[in-house]
Amino acid sequence: MIERYTLPEMKRIWSQENKYRKWLDVEIYACEAMAELGLVPPESLKIIKEKADFTVDRVDEIEAVTNHDVIAFLTCVAEYVGEDSKYIHMGLTSSDVLDTALAAQMKEAGEMILSRLRELRPVLLERAAEHRNTVMMGRTHGVHAEPITFGLKMLLWASETDRNIERMERALESVSVGKISGAVGTYANINPAIEAHVCQRLGLKPAAISTQVVQRDRHAEFLSTMAIIGSSLEKFATEIRSLQRTEILEVEEYFAKGQKGSSAMPHKRNPITAERITGMARLLRGNALVAMENVALWNERDISHSSVERIILPDSTTALDYMLYKFTAMIKNLLIYPENMIKNLNLTGGLLFSQRVLLTLVNKGLTRERAYDLVQRNAMESWKTGSNFQELLHRDAEVASILSAEEIDGLFDYSYHLGRVDEIYQRFGL
Repeated sequence: MIERYTLPEMKRIWSQENKYRKWLDVEIYACEAMAELGLVPPESLKIIKEKADFTVDRVDEIEAVTNHDVIAFLTCVAEYVGEDSKYIHMGLTSSDVLDTALAAQMKEAGEMILSRLRELRPVLLERAAEHRNTVMMGRTHGVHAEPITFGLKMLLWASETDRNIERMERALESVSVGKISGAVGTYANINPAIEAHVCQRLGLKPAAISTQVVQRDRHAEFLSTMAIIGSSLEKFATEIRSLQRTEILEVEEYFAKGQKGSSAMPHKRNPITAERITGMARLLRGNALVAMENVALWNERDISHSSVERIILPDSTTALDYMLYKFTAMIKNLLIYPENMIKNLNLTGGLLFSQRVLLTLVNKGLTRERAYDLVQRNAMESWKTGSNFQELLHRDAEVASILSAEEIDGLFDYSYHLGRVDEIYQRFGL
């Protein structure tokens, strides 16, 4: 039985409790830096660090009156701290807290996604190793082309997952940036050393320059990276859906005992997880587009981005986390039918060997154009009549005058197409 998905960690990251906790971290770390600069008395810092706290309910209660979340939060914290709360938020603007704390949340969420990607990679490599020599039909335009192995398909996906890991690492670096630079980014009322200290404590880098906000091209990169990862998962899932079609049935999603595929048709076993992943990838791409719309803010800031980010950042990270979890489980439990792969290889009566016949005739001295005509006329006859391609070549007098019967038969060998598979695997240390 596949473990049911829960999302306690991602839910925790985007909870109001964690958001406010990050806000409080920013405020306390700023007080630490101010104390080092002699701006906050040591005894006041001690009280702030010991007493500073909040409750989500109380912040919400105050915000219902103030209609300003940061002021509500600071008022709540002040109720815990008392008179020394006057040093909290000194010289800061709301976005110093909001954007720096948000960066810390995105970093946490992105690291979870990275962890999921790193869990997927060995699962794909394991299935690639398992089916290194499981021959199947390669298809282009949805039409039979030449043989590959199912393992190569898994290896291809592992390679794309490697690139997605690299993309997420770059995107994480881009968004792991904070700012404590004041109302328009000039540090008029705050020492840059305070920004450096706060960011260091949160595992972030200070923005080299900012306005009142961290620039939203960073967030757009983060969302776009997640959309690309989602698109990769959609690509993989679409292939599984294609190969699960009744007429092909080379792979199939795991179907648990007691599972039902259709309310009307008891025989149905549908690729529901792959279809779910396909649909959710569309959400990620839509959210990425919205993140790009957020890049163009008025002057040194407006808040048109704020309401959007409250939706797209939690939703995209949570959706992608879920997609990676489900896809990894799907690959682990994927049912694979090599016998159907062989059956499908033989559907066209040997037509998949047409290129090898073509190249052999060229090597015998024919022009490519003449060789192509000879092979195509027999291939089209095979398509039209259902006759075996190999037998048609034997009966073609012109072909038989160039290739012996033994040479023709020798061309119809799957191992020829798979002779370089080991070289590809070696690139992955397999």
